[in-house]
Amino acid sequence: MSNLTPISGFLGGALIGLSAALLMLLLGRIAGIGGVFSGLFQRGGITDKGWRLAFILGLIVAPVLAASFGHSLPKPQMPASWLVIAVAGVLVGVGSRLAGGCTSGHGVCGIARFSLRSTVATAIFMAAAFVTVAVMRHGFGG
Repeated sequence: MSNLTPISGFLGGALIGLSAALLMLLLGRIAGIGGVFSGLFQRGGITDKGWRLAFILGLIVAPVLAASFGHSLPKPQMPASWLVIAVAGVLVGVGSRLAGGCTSGHGVCGIARFSLRSTVATAIFMAAAFVTVAVMRHGFGG
């Protein structure tokens, strides 16, 4: 990222917080995307696939709508190798399973509920991110 956009960041963060609070207040559910997404593929007693699908579609449709109203969307910087992308995706999935939730579930919702487990998980996520950036930028000649 090359430019700071504090107003957009503030508004985006406020909307994320509001959506997480509304999901908890109205449906009693935590807005962690890992749990929301994995619930779509569970068999048996899961009868709440409608809100899960709406939640995920909202994540996809919202930026498309924003772009249709003239807001520019940043182009993601992807590594040259699809293998790196696939390995990273698997590592994130496994890490989310091991941590009992994803960064959004622990970081946004868990900390807001004063969960010690979520606070520790978020600290570990952040530490791993700091190390990853340091290694990728400085450890491999980047």
